[in-house]
Amino acid sequence: MEQFATSPAAQVIIAIVPIVGIFVGGVTVFFYLLWRHHEIKLQLKTGVFVQRKFDLKSFSLLAGLLLSGVGLTLALVFLLISGFSYALLGGLIPAVLGIGLLVFYKINPDFRAGTAGGSGK
Repeated sequence: MEQFATSPAAQVIIAIVPIVGIFVGGVTVFFYLLWRHHEIKLQLKTGVFVQRKFDLKSFSLLAGLLLSGVGLTLALVFLLISGFSYALLGGLIPAVLGIGLLVFYKINPDFRAGTAGGSGK
């Protein structure tokens, strides 16, 4: 196999790109949370704040479907590429988590009664 020599400048740039990405992402999340905090404070002062309820039913269904789909696809790809190895866990873990959320969605008695989570309003 042919090896390529990389310049020191290229190695520095390759090392800095993920650091800058993480920093920019962190700054973005910080300022979003700060903006949301000030927005809620002003809504509380004016009396127009309505607290959102978390819809656990919809979340468990959506997250279960997404995790199962991604996990099964990854498991199939890893199985085809490297056979039965530890890499297969990279697909089986999200698949099992997704299946667990789908089972939770199906067997939770509050969901069948229609009392949990509300409509997300």
